[in-house]
Amino acid sequence: MGGTLFTALAAYSGCAAARAYLDRTGRRDEDHLGGRVRLKSMWNEGAAFSLPIPAEILPLASAAALGLLWTRRRRCPLGTGLILGGGLSNLQERLTEGRVCDYLQFPRAPKPLDRYVFNLADLCVFAGGALCIARGGKGPS
Repeated sequence: MGGTLFTALAAYSGCAAARAYLDRTGRRDEDHLGGRVRLKSMWNEGAAFSLPIPAEILPLASAAALGLLWTRRRRCPLGTGLILGGGLSNLQERLTEGRVCDYLQFPRAPKPLDRYVFNLADLCVFAGGALCIARGGKGPS
């Protein structure tokens, strides 16, 4: 359990630090790593990838999913911690701002990924999910 909580806290703190940096820089667009990464600040009032989930339901659905995930943490502590930290970061922002700030774009990624704008929390959730899938459900329940 300690590893999951530590990972979740580290992911959440990293997401908060990235958002604080973005707020401090005035949210201007910037290219980095030879145009491979673009900081492009924009607000997302809907669900990830424009999924048709009503905005009023998103916080409740997110909290329920994170609670359910917590019950399965022993199967993949690191992946679960990343998902929890990123998910809590997005949930906290959605509850306080009513929306989520996305700011990372990868213009040279394969289509259609090149058009999406993410935040660090989204990447934590994605990486955590990939780790859990790679783990393949092995280990104690």
